[in-house]
Amino acid sequence: MNDRIYMSSPDIGEAEKAAVRAAMDSGWIAPLGPDVEGFEQDLAARVGAAHGVALSSGTAALHLGLLGLGVGPGDVVVTSSMTFAATANAIVYTGATPVFIDSDLATGNMDVALLNEALNTLAAEGTPAKAIVPVDLLGKAVDYTVIEALAHQHGIPVLADAAESLGATHGGRAAGSFGAASIVSFNGNKIMTTSGGGMLLTDDEALAQRTRYLATQARQPVAHYEHVDIGYNYRLSNLLAALGRAQLVRLDEMIARRRARRAEYAALFADVGGVEIFGGDGAEDNCWLTSIVVDERAHFAPAELQAYLAERSIESRALWKPMHLQPVFADRRAFVNGNAQRLFETGLTLPSGSALTDKQFARVTGAVREFLAAR
Repeated sequence: MNDRIYMSSPDIGEAEKAAVRAAMDSGWIAPLGPDVEGFEQDLAARVGAAHGVALSSGTAALHLGLLGLGVGPGDVVVTSSMTFAATANAIVYTGATPVFIDSDLATGNMDVALLNEALNTLAAEGTPAKAIVPVDLLGKAVDYTVIEALAHQHGIPVLADAAESLGATHGGRAAGSFGAASIVSFNGNKIMTTSGGGMLLTDDEALAQRTRYLATQARQPVAHYEHVDIGYNYRLSNLLAALGRAQLVRLDEMIARRRARRAEYAALFADVGGVEIFGGDGAEDNCWLTSIVVDERAHFAPAELQAYLAERSIESRALWKPMHLQPVFADRRAFVNGNAQRLFETGLTLPSGSALTDKQFARVTGAVREFLAAR
């Protein structure tokens, strides 16, 4: 039996199993079906968007969202450096060039002052950004108030990468509802999952239709197979959409469990000098993952705690290595302040999933206490 404790395992129960069985019994095993349409409507309504397009991954949603906004070869797209590679990869898929923006130290999200500098610099150089792709890090929405104002000032669209922030808010408004469009992810480790999957959310009907068209191999509406555009096989399956609909019903419950775990971690580290719960004020956070930041006042390095937990079959992980430090993007432009690198070097993400049992969580916290006591 595998007794390894993971950071964010899928939280699947009887409701999800029943939903998938019902979808199978309905005969809709082929890629599309009524649960896909229902899932799109359910999630769009949840975040307050007019349209949703269910896709095979959050990466697919980013790719098609960029194409729908007219991004292509020779264009420049400004994005967060502190993110998973999928964000930058999707920009490259279009033939565009990513320009990376460093982080605000408190949240890890895009530094809006650096964004302003980058947009002004690029415009002055005659290569204005074609789009902005800010990333909501670990479940906390970026400062959309400022970012959307800057985008409006420069006349460029925002494609919000809300892959990690479903259920979070900014200024009381749901993540997934910002920008010309937003994307969310339902990967297996996300706050809710369809095993693999994602969705593009937008108020722009034409953008939604274009995304749906490109995601279905760009088939023309005729009796035979006719194609005038390059398309993609990016649609979500009906079975996975059924799983997603059941997960969405439980989303608030799963967020509450993650929030409770974060509070327990906060209590655990409250009296440990040099250690803070990462992310600042968590009031609008979905608490997808809980991380700590360890500074020079602590008597240990994050890698030491990570190794100690690994020896006890408990997963933990450093924060994202910034894209501007990744070998594959070493030649790409970046506006930096050093914060993303500092967070990568001092941060550690701990088991945070809503599927964690009390016994498993006690094993994690017990191991942390043993480690701290030894130091």
